[in-house]
Amino acid sequence: MYNKNKLAPAFFIGPHIILFVVFILIPSLYGIYASFTQWNLVSDPVWVGLDNYRTILFNKESSFSSEFYNGMKNTLIFVGISVPVMIILPLLIAVSLEHKDLRMKNVFQSIVYIPGLISISAATLLWSLIFNRQLGVVNNLFGSDTVWASTQPYAWITIFVITTWAGIGGNMIIYRASINGVSKDLYESAEIDGAGKIRKFFNITLPSIRFPLIYTMVMTTAGSFNVFAQPLMMTQGGPGQSTTVLMMYIRDLAFSHGESIAGIASAMAVMLGLVILVVSALQFYLMSRNAS
Repeated sequence: MYNKNKLAPAFFIGPHIILFVVFILIPSLYGIYASFTQWNLVSDPVWVGLDNYRTILFNKESSFSSEFYNGMKNTLIFVGISVPVMIILPLLIAVSLEHKDLRMKNVFQSIVYIPGLISISAATLLWSLIFNRQLGVVNNLFGSDTVWASTQPYAWITIFVITTWAGIGGNMIIYRASINGVSKDLYESAEIDGAGKIRKFFNITLPSIRFPLIYTMVMTTAGSFNVFAQPLMMTQGGPGQSTTVLMMYIRDLAFSHGESIAGIASAMAVMLGLVILVVSALQFYLMSRNAS
């Protein structure tokens, strides 16, 4: 007879494996295959080998190449600014909430965390109204007539504001849980030795939560590379495509109103995936080495 205890894990893990294979693994593999084809989502894909990659990477006269490099540049700008903010700011908030004299900690934590429960589309719509030139709270409060979404660097500022507002809560919860797990004896010993708050933070807190830091760093970076809704709804990629990220170009090429160019879009998506993979692996390696 079969041991029911041996079958139990399969019932818990099985549905997740099925969902992963159906909705992630198979589409990913087919997307990689599509990147080597000429495909309009209607007719059968036609194999063209590396032509799509040559076009977006090396053919400077092609509009696809200029779109790819401009989208990648804007994506890297977003990642380079948003990721440090999304790591450092939640960490500082989590450490501040651990202060023994601070009251209403749970209230402050809820205020920071609740925006993350709102869909990014609804949140972006809300902030687009706040930054509206005529009806927005910002312009009326400061007596300004700035067109935030159509002027740089304000267009980027609006995107970073909504991203930070909506995203810091999740990382803050992870940091708070990790800091609560640090032994209080370490802090008491440090106080006896005369260590101040800053020294305890760098010598005790950070080393003790290095693995949650690695996790949030990698996941936040991967999520930032896939940014889409904020620049689309806040600035529509403007002004002058200065905030058009790569995911917006991929969407337009694959699902635009004209004939789909899914092969080129898939090649761009694969290149973006490779960049995410390399950056995430590099982050994990550097932080793991420093933590050892």
